[in-house]
Amino acid sequence: MAQQLCKRSRIWVQIFTLFGLFSGPAAIQATEARPNVVLIVADDLGWADLGCYGSKFHQTPHLDRLARDGVRFTQAYAACPVCSPTRAAVMTGKYPQRFNLTDWLPGRGDQPSQRLNRPVISQELPLEAVTIAEVLKGAGYVTGHVGKWHLGGTGFGPLQQGFDTNIGGDETGTPLSYFAPFKRSAKDPQNDRFMPGLEQAPAGEYLTDRYAAEAEKFLEQNHDKPFFLYLPHNAVHTPLKAKPELIKKYEAAAAKLGVGTQRNPVYAAMLESLDEAVGRVLSKLENLKLTDKTIVIFTSDNGGLATLEGMPAPATINSPLREGKGYLYEGGIRVPLIVSWPTQFKPAVNQEAVCSIDLFPTLATVCLGKPAGDVDGVSLLPGLTQTGKLPARDLFWHYPHYANQGSRPGAAVRSGDFKLLEFYDTGRKELFNVASDTGESRNLIQDQPKLVEELSVKLDAWRKSVNARMMTPNTGYIPSPQAENGTITLDASKADVHGVMLRFEPLPHKNTLGFWVRPDDWAEWEFTVTKPGKFSVEALQGCGKGSGGSEVEFAVGDQKIVMTVEDTGHFQNFVPRDIGMLEIKTAGRHTLTVKPLKKPGVAVMDLRQVKLTLK
Repeated sequence: MAQQLCKRSRIWVQIFTLFGLFSGPAAIQATEARPNVVLIVADDLGWADLGCYGSKFHQTPHLDRLARDGVRFTQAYAACPVCSPTRAAVMTGKYPQRFNLTDWLPGRGDQPSQRLNRPVISQELPLEAVTIAEVLKGAGYVTGHVGKWHLGGTGFGPLQQGFDTNIGGDETGTPLSYFAPFKRSAKDPQNDRFMPGLEQAPAGEYLTDRYAAEAEKFLEQNHDKPFFLYLPHNAVHTPLKAKPELIKKYEAAAAKLGVGTQRNPVYAAMLESLDEAVGRVLSKLENLKLTDKTIVIFTSDNGGLATLEGMPAPATINSPLREGKGYLYEGGIRVPLIVSWPTQFKPAVNQEAVCSIDLFPTLATVCLGKPAGDVDGVSLLPGLTQTGKLPARDLFWHYPHYANQGSRPGAAVRSGDFKLLEFYDTGRKELFNVASDTGESRNLIQDQPKLVEELSVKLDAWRKSVNARMMTPNTGYIPSPQAENGTITLDASKADVHGVMLRFEPLPHKNTLGFWVRPDDWAEWEFTVTKPGKFSVEALQGCGKGSGGSEVEFAVGDQKIVMTVEDTGHFQNFVPRDIGMLEIKTAGRHTLTVKPLKKPGVAVMDLRQVKLTLK
């Protein structure tokens, strides 16, 4: 009780801080001082997935219209490359590190293959956190939650964080079912439960459609008072489930497309249903004559899932951005953001760098009249009204976790056009100009050492300011263990890369060490031997036409094998090469290095795997 009373006091302090008369160059006219708000958050939707962001495969006419009539941001970022932390940022306007909430909940457990262990994270957004729902509710808004919460279970759900109603929201990150009944059945009666508020549903009803219906109901019931509707869809998160007739619609087109493109028919079908659900909300607002009185925001919690995670094909491809969900590269954190309020915001494309933390202060400014105080974000109102630029500031990320998508723990800072990445398990740093090099293909780490140092200092200072928890050494670290049959498999994803351009490319059609364009770049693997002996060495290599002939040294200790790279016709056309023998006389941890000696072509090679087979 004392905790709840203390929280209420903080909320009222924040409301009194925010509430006031409208003034200044970016002010909203008094007649529109208290707009309604509909905030829609898609799950795992990539930056390039909508037609208005360049997709040629997905069909999203309603969202495209919203973007055409509103303000479309081209450089909007999620606060984290995975879901729960970003949702915390959306709700609070603060970096999720302040709440020790840095991974999806409950998070990925530590594994022996990791050099470092993750910090223990909070399992919910604390009640002490002041949410935008609480602030708006305190100012007289009706607040409704329809969809995914994923910020805590019993005692920490939407109803405890400022929402008057809740449909669907609990601690789970994945829906119990995409088709009714919306429950997970199990032999254990404790797990035989429904998603909250979805106990009654027609058999076979699609979850995205149900959320749209619940949103329509909320709008009908509250059309005569100011309201805040938070509509975080489960779509397009895995498991990929969609209406059969829509899947069929996309299958023929998908069959004609090549690898490395958006072509997953199930994902496309899910996205079309999501788009239709948005269209239903927009139509309901129009029918209730609320369009001109309502600010509608659409965004995503992280980049699109571009790796397999047990699926036969990736959900999406984020090209031209690099990688996807789970990664601190642009494909993992850059997201769509569309904001519409027809009477106040003229259609525009905004190219400023913005973030999830900015939604709270934006809504506070628009709905209550004054900038929010105790937040990390800034109001986007100057950009929305085209009355000025946003204040100069840096954006930060801290992800001390090995992700399910294969990425490594690290941090990043964007400052102006530049973005620095730092990886915690190796200390590697990379610098990119993301304005001119959206795909982050040219590492500038050696070109601008002074800037690297400056951004490193900023990143370290920010981590301290938000009390970011760091990783610790894994005393049970077992890299690339030897299999029972004596084989040691060294996958490209486990390699440590050294130099400037060489990198692991995780997309399924690649899954390789690539961009090996500098002969000074090299790779190494740590591995664990339990059965010493003589091993044959096999390299799974690919090489583009005309680039063969590189000489590469494979070494363990003072034993060396030199391989001449074969032209395989394409860098991702991999062929196994038996390149020689190595003898490892002692059990324990060893290191294999791969270093180019000569590179006559464009690139050394692509290397997917090295296999040591005990003889």
